Formats: sequence, structure tokens, C-alpha cells
Amino acid sequence: MNKAELVAEVQASLGSDTSKAAAERALEAVLEGIKKGISGGTNSVQLIGFGTFSVTNRAARDGINPQTGEKIRIQASKAVKFKAGAGLKAAL
Repeated sequence: MNKAELVAEVQASLGSDTSKAAAERALEAVLEGIKKGISGGTNSVQLIGFGTFSVTNRAARDGINPQTGEKIRIQASKAVKFKAGAGLKAAL
């Protein structure tokens, strides 16, 4: 499912009186809220029954350039982690 299909699904869930533009704004608002939540002080967003988005730190490490075979140093970075909740696992 891509973003356009997800917008159509949100529009269908909200009812026939909801426009595609309104459904897209609603989806964008949710995504923006998740972004703010994980970049804010708490570093996690928990949606009961769905899952938890959190920030994890990746340590610096050594890697290999696949084109040249040369050893390189990969810098430390942050990544977003998602852990599925019980409700989402049960739906699968």
C-alpha cells in the first residue's frame, strides 16, 4: 500500500462526506504528530494496540565500501525503530 492508497482508505473510513483532500490532511497531521513526538523530549510515540515508534542510537562502526573493498568508518547516527503492538500482531 502506498500513500495514495492509504489516503483513499482513510477517506473511506471517515465516510462519504469526507473529501480526499481532508483525508490527506488528516493523514499528514498524524504523520507530523509522530515526527514531533519522536524528535521531542520523550523520543517515543506509543499507540496502544498498534505499536511504538522510538529513536535508537546506532554506534559508530567499521564497514566496507562494496565497490572498492576499502574499509571505511561509519559514523554514529540515530534511527527510528517500530515495535508492533499486540493488536497489530493479532491482526496478522
